[in-house]
Amino acid sequence: GLPAALPALPLELTVLYNSLLFTVGASDTAIKGEAEGIRQGLLRVLEACGACGQHLGMEELWKKVLQEVTMEELKAPLHCLGALQAAWWLAASRLGNVAGLFQLLSTAEHPGRAHCSEGQNKLLSMIKAWRVPPEMASLPLVQSAKDLKEILCTATAFLQGLQELEAGNFPTALSLLQEAAGGFCSKKILAQIYTCLGCCAQRMGKPQTALQHLKRALQVDFQCLPALSHVAAVYHELGETDVELQALTLLYEALGKNPPAAASSSPYFLMRTELLVHTPVLTALLRRHHPSEVKYLLAQRCLQDGRVADAVEHYLDFLSLLQEGLQLQVPLDGSSALPRIPEVFLEAASALEQAGRHQDAITVCEEVISRTTDLIPRVLGVEERLEQLECSLPGAELSGGLLSQKKESLCCLAWRAAGYLHQGWAWAKLGKSKEAVTQFSRCLNDLLRVQLHGSGVTQTENLQPEVEVLQKIRLLSLIGRGMQFLELGRHKEALLDFQHSLQISPGDPAAASYLVEALWKLNRKQEAAAQWQKFSQSSSGEDGQQQEPGRPLPLYLVSCLEQAVFPHSERLARSIQDFLGTAAQDTS
Repeated sequence: GLPAALPALPLELTVLYNSLLFTVGASDTAIKGEAEGIRQGLLRVLEACGACGQHLGMEELWKKVLQEVTMEELKAPLHCLGALQAAWWLAASRLGNVAGLFQLLSTAEHPGRAHCSEGQNKLLSMIKAWRVPPEMASLPLVQSAKDLKEILCTATAFLQGLQELEAGNFPTALSLLQEAAGGFCSKKILAQIYTCLGCCAQRMGKPQTALQHLKRALQVDFQCLPALSHVAAVYHELGETDVELQALTLLYEALGKNPPAAASSSPYFLMRTELLVHTPVLTALLRRHHPSEVKYLLAQRCLQDGRVADAVEHYLDFLSLLQEGLQLQVPLDGSSALPRIPEVFLEAASALEQAGRHQDAITVCEEVISRTTDLIPRVLGVEERLEQLECSLPGAELSGGLLSQKKESLCCLAWRAAGYLHQGWAWAKLGKSKEAVTQFSRCLNDLLRVQLHGSGVTQTENLQPEVEVLQKIRLLSLIGRGMQFLELGRHKEALLDFQHSLQISPGDPAAASYLVEALWKLNRKQEAAAQWQKFSQSSSGEDGQQQEPGRPLPLYLVSCLEQAVFPHSERLARSIQDFLGTAAQDTS
């Protein structure tokens, strides 16, 4: 409440500087908002000079104060307070304000000096060029301005590097992050910077460089577990599955342990780099995976790589986590690596089937079927260009809601149909052809709920992905049921299923081969030979069962696709060639 007096202002500003640092250090949380204390301090300076600045914003207030003050003893405290103001603005990513402030500070000290630095590092060069005022013995600081300058340089390089990384300017980002790595920071922040360097190198297509940076991050601070998850991602990109699985296993084990309390943070400075850099891109790069997500990734990678026994073990571990309240462990912001839970069940069923545990696979699929039954409408209409039709309707929010509801219904239908499909294959493997036919038929009957409108359901490039999955399930069910009809000697019914399969996917090699097989068994050998010649000429070595680029088949359907492959191509080809040779001799 005392009036401002010029002789007392150096002490007053120093006390303000120290108290703000103590407040920041005690909270140990990221700096947010404005520093109201700094504003009040500047107003006190203007009051002592006989000026007023209540109506001014912070940028104008700093400009006015530095213009008004001529007292030499005030310059050092004001410069220290200016560095603290820069820290607050850096924390808010207000880089333009920081640049303007350091321009003012340098001009106030050297009126004739101009900053000519250009390019991405202009701000960094301005901070480095700022001359730290000498500390007065009578006015001790709890954190020296020199240390604060080093922290500002590190935080600025780190923040700018993250911005360039987000913008896709990877060489510039790499340079700035390397600058930050050589700066003044704790081991915790240094590990984070190396992690960001690794992610930048990975996006530049330099996986080995990325691994070097990520391993350096772990050497600096092994509690930087996001670096370990990025290591696994790089090895996945390189196709080195063994090392990838080792990294994921280490990550899962580390996540299950209680980390030591802040072992890698620095307790010596009140203002630290970690309090200044907290951007969404950094949060995304350093997102800590939940153990359940890593367990799923282990299961998925093992299944994709054909390590069936390990995949089964991991999937069963994951399913047991569901009983422990998994929904409380997984983030709901869409950043999780987990797919929808029914898909995980279906992948588990696929792994169990491949491991020969067919009865267990049937049980897992029954869970999916029972949980989705009440979520599917009796009839589901789907326009061929559903996205365009819905979005062109008036009332975007309403049409978006209808589209989302239809997509969800299609997903539920696909999951339940896939459950029946897997059960059909499992019964077939158990040698129970009649039970297999029943499950394949249930799958096909389920898919009759979908009414496709448009120029043709075979033009899958114009259909939404959900409908393409349904069409693939229908194709696999028809082939599977036709195969079982052949086993039961019901060749005419098998022929019909294979004909329908080719209507859905013309030229499909499995359906075409089984069609020829059915015709052959019906003793329609001339027709079988004609069809075989037709498909041989049209295929031209292409695999009709592969998905188009950008439209990968769901993992839970891959094993079904493999089971649908015709296993007797060479034998059938020899039989037909013998037949054609005999027919040619008879004709001659």
